[in-house]
Amino acid sequence: MGLLEGKKLLVTGVLVDTSIAFHVARLAQQEGAEVVLTAPGRQTRLTSVVARRLPTPAPVVELDVTSADDLTALAERVGEHVDHLDGVVHSIGFAPQSVMGGNFLSGQWEDVATAVHISAYSLKALAVAAQPLLAPGSSVVGLTFDARYAWPVYDWMGVAKAAFESTARYLARDLGPQGVRVNLVAAGPVRTTAATHIPGFEQMEGGWSERAPLGWDSADPEPTARAVCALLSDWFPATTAEVVHVDGGVHAMGQ
Repeated sequence: MGLLEGKKLLVTGVLVDTSIAFHVARLAQQEGAEVVLTAPGRQTRLTSVVARRLPTPAPVVELDVTSADDLTALAERVGEHVDHLDGVVHSIGFAPQSVMGGNFLSGQWEDVATAVHISAYSLKALAVAAQPLLAPGSSVVGLTFDARYAWPVYDWMGVAKAAFESTARYLARDLGPQGVRVNLVAAGPVRTTAATHIPGFEQMEGGWSERAPLGWDSADPEPTARAVCALLSDWFPATTAEVVHVDGGVHAMGQ
């Protein structure tokens, strides 16, 4: 019996088959889960192609987390494929390059607002949109990059991640009485498509494996995906508002 046997999960953020979200969906299926994917607008067709590379081809529903119409329709769209949800994976993040790569002081509010909307507020928006389908004991899991620090070149995306982590704590507070857990996985740098669009990403990645007691392979998303699947399972029934670090141990080391 798999770790997620019988679970019904909604996974966002599957862009390509190297993305962390793709590996979450793959591992979840291998552990017995039924998976539904989301994709925004024009991305839906590409995600549908990638979904066929999973062990079991997964349905894709349209969801732009900045669209009130998509959020309102989410439960109905997902409900066409599953009758409830046991878990939701938030793997969504975006900031214009104008507010990263050393542009913290020159960042303009319009671009900062975009980063905060898509990368932080969307966690609340997604959870609330999925709420009608969430069963007691279900789990919301998001992906972050340790927001306690001012990282090189991350700039306003780092601020958005700090808001994201705070949002998760408030969600854990308000969804807990319904039996819904909310946790995050703080991954080390993984060379996903989104990460490589961060100007100067190599400055964040550089030296990570040398500083990590366990070492770190930025080309391998599986350790992060395994942690997400573990938090989606029933093995953490009393854990919420937590950030689990999957970074080889760098978060605990002095510089």
